[in-house]
Amino acid sequence: MSHSAIVHKRIRTLLGVTFVLFGVIVAQLFSVQVVRAGAISERAANELLRTSTLLAPRGVISDVNGVELARSVAAITIIVDQAQITDPKLTARITSPVLKMEEDELIDLFTGTLRYKIIVKNGRPAMWSELQNVISNYNMEVLKEKNGLSKRIVGFFSERGYVREYPTGTLASSLIGFINHEGVGAAGIESSLNRQLSGQNGEYVYENGAGTIIPGSARIRTEAKTGTSVRLTVDRDIQWVAQDAISKAVKSSRAISGTVIVMDPKTGAIIAQASAPTFDPSKPITGNLNVIRNPAVQDVYEPGSTGKVITYAAALEEKLLNPNTVYTVPYSMTVAGTKFSDHERHPVLRLTATGSLAVSSNTASIKIGQQLGSNKLYQYLTNFGFGKSTGSHLPGESAGLLRPVDDWSGTSLPTFSFGHGYSVTSLQAASVFATIANDGVRVTPTVVAGTTDASGNYVPAKHQQTKRVISAETAREIRKMLESVVSVNGTAPTAAIPGYRVAGKTGTANRFDPSCSCYSGYTASFIGFAPADKPAYVVSVAIQDPQGMHWGGALGGPVFAEVMKFVLQSKHIAPSTTKFKAYPLTEAALKKSAIVK
Repeated sequence: MSHSAIVHKRIRTLLGVTFVLFGVIVAQLFSVQVVRAGAISERAANELLRTSTLLAPRGVISDVNGVELARSVAAITIIVDQAQITDPKLTARITSPVLKMEEDELIDLFTGTLRYKIIVKNGRPAMWSELQNVISNYNMEVLKEKNGLSKRIVGFFSERGYVREYPTGTLASSLIGFINHEGVGAAGIESSLNRQLSGQNGEYVYENGAGTIIPGSARIRTEAKTGTSVRLTVDRDIQWVAQDAISKAVKSSRAISGTVIVMDPKTGAIIAQASAPTFDPSKPITGNLNVIRNPAVQDVYEPGSTGKVITYAAALEEKLLNPNTVYTVPYSMTVAGTKFSDHERHPVLRLTATGSLAVSSNTASIKIGQQLGSNKLYQYLTNFGFGKSTGSHLPGESAGLLRPVDDWSGTSLPTFSFGHGYSVTSLQAASVFATIANDGVRVTPTVVAGTTDASGNYVPAKHQQTKRVISAETAREIRKMLESVVSVNGTAPTAAIPGYRVAGKTGTANRFDPSCSCYSGYTASFIGFAPADKPAYVVSVAIQDPQGMHWGGALGGPVFAEVMKFVLQSKHIAPSTTKFKAYPLTEAALKKSAIVK
């Protein structure tokens, strides 16, 4: 083969290889630019994008009039990637005025290898905006310098969220509760209704360019769904008066705690539920953790003489007595080898059932309890709601302690008859008087008036369950008997309210102290309703372990009067128009009234 032919053959081969390589390149370019262009573009974009959780705001907790008691407010958490901060000292100097932190503190926070370091938790959104502007302005200026790209401040990121605010501070804190650092309800309504209050988190994305967020790149991928808002039956103004009254009483008596409950007996609605001491749900809880409890439903105590109401109501219902039945009332009596006595020494008295209730005689209550018998008394105690939760669904609610009859000893019947030997919560005790005020029908207590979803649709709460416990006639008779307790001849004249007929019962009980498993101190209480002739509201007061004076009438009566007076006025309840005609309190007064007739 000639040299020329060889050359031409090599040229043709080279051209062939060239065409093949060119075809491969073209095919690859076609694949990149046409076939895989979308995927590659998406991958590039995804490498720039960062995803973050968009926390959902919790629903609002408000009072019955819509006043906000708990709400979520937008907040920003600022984070740094320490590995991207090349000059911690410079970065601290530039950002310190915006972050409101000392430079030395920031230097420590900026130094290290952590890829996720929180600098500001739940700060104001305006702070993040200002920080972005300061960093952006600095970076624009430094880029004008030689090697300016390496001098930029990078590595700052943010997470959007919400903080929980409690605009009324300590007001109703034991009822409302608080959320933990993870945004989950940890106590009170925040806990019991956490599922409804919590919304559904969303998602937002932003572009990350060379270690910093590209301004204006943030966008929501999935909207967060706001939680359901809850409207309570609580009235803020009444709550404030109740809170103030019980706080002053606890302080002045040097007691360890106290509670006030205001109820609407017809609906079961809790209008106020105050306790002392209290706490600020927006601040970290330190010291005595008992302050975060809700004593109205979690703490139990022996009711003492307020429990006598059940004994008398049961005997009336069973036709074993009437308001004018006369009893021989000794100062003391012995049952099952145990001596029981009244709170004050007195000669043997001849009192009517009304009179013995008015002076709160233990021995008279024992005699009436013996008429009833253990099984009947237990039946009425349970029918009035003792030994089981009230059904309020408040978190941590105790059922109290009521032993079945089979576990009773020889002294159980007499002690149970005058309100000792079993334990109740303040809400259970208030519910008893609400039942009497509501003509013998018990309505399950509630604190929820209704709910509002994220779209603004309000749904009222379902009507509460009802149960007849005693007849309307018995309820009217016991109410009239209880009016004598508030008279000058009763144990609680301090509970009287000018212009209104008031009925109620004092309680002074030995207090069981779980710390020593012994009785130590007293529980002073008063529970009543007004107007007595047409009950509109019930107010329950309980003060635990007061020092010095410990009588329920002396301590609980004034608190009741202060709170109930405000309730009646704020709810525009007209003064009583009927005059109280008391049942005779003594045998002598009964005979005299018969002669007069």
